[in-house]
Amino acid sequence: MRSRGQRAALLCRRLVAEGTRHVHRRAPRCSSQSISGRSRAMTEEAKKRAAWAAVNNHVQNNQVLGIGSGSTIVHAVQKLAERVKQEDLNIVCIPSSFQARQLILQNGLTLSDLDRHPELNVAIDGADEVDLDLNLIKGGGGCLTQEKIVAGYAKSFIVIADYRKKSESLGEQWKKGIPIEVIPMAYVPISRALAKRFGGVAELRMAVNKAGPVVTDNGNFLLDWKFDKVHNWREANVAIKMIPGVVETGLFIDMAERVYFGMEDGSVSVREKPVH
Repeated sequence: MRSRGQRAALLCRRLVAEGTRHVHRRAPRCSSQSISGRSRAMTEEAKKRAAWAAVNNHVQNNQVLGIGSGSTIVHAVQKLAERVKQEDLNIVCIPSSFQARQLILQNGLTLSDLDRHPELNVAIDGADEVDLDLNLIKGGGGCLTQEKIVAGYAKSFIVIADYRKKSESLGEQWKKGIPIEVIPMAYVPISRALAKRFGGVAELRMAVNKAGPVVTDNGNFLLDWKFDKVHNWREANVAIKMIPGVVETGLFIDMAERVYFGMEDGSVSVREKPVH
C-alpha cells in the first residue's frame, strides 16, 4: 500500500502530465500556418492592387504593351484581359518570357513580337527590389535578359510590386543577390572576376526539381552575386556587362518611370522617378 504522501505525489504527477497533454491538445498546431496563410493572402492582395493601378492608369486603346514576368504580372494580365473585353480595346502584347507568352495566350490577348512591333508604348513588369532612385533588382525568376529588352524598347516602363520590395537602397530587403545571366562555359571565371573586382560572392543558381543549374529561356546559366557593400550601381552595371561571357545583369538602372507598391493596409503607394 502506498502512503498518503506517495498517493498525493502520484496524483500530482498525473495531473501535471494530463495538463501538459491538455495544453498540447489545445494549442492549435495550425496557428503559425494560419498566420502564414493570412500573410500570403495580404501579399497577393497587395500585388493585385499594384497591378490593377498600373493597368488602369497606363493602358489605353491602340497600344503595344510589353508584358513582364513573375507572380505580380499575373494580376496585371488578368486585369488587362478584363479591360480589353469590357472596353473593346485594341491591344497588342509583347512577352518577356515563356511564362508571359503563356499568360497572354491563356487570357485571350493578342500576341506579337519585336520583329513586328519593335517599338512599345508601355511595358509593365515586377521587381525583386526597388530603391529610392528607382534602381531595380530583377531576375529572381530568371527572365532578366528578355525583361530588360522589352522594357528597354518601351516609351514608358512601369513597375508593379508589393510592400516587401520597397527599399531605400538595394540589398536592404532582397538578400538573394543580383542575378547575372552568363554563357555556361564562362561561369567560373566570371564568378572569380566578380569577387575580385567587387567583393562578395557569386553563386551558380541551382535548380530545385532537376539535377544541375537553372537554365534560362536563352539557354544560359544564372549567377547570383551577393554583394557585401553598396556600390555605385550605374558604374557597377556597366563594368559587370564588360566582363567576357556576361550576357546581362539584373540591375535595371534609370529605366523605370513609376513604381506602384501595393501596401499592407490595402493602399497603393507610388514612387516616381526622381528629378536630378
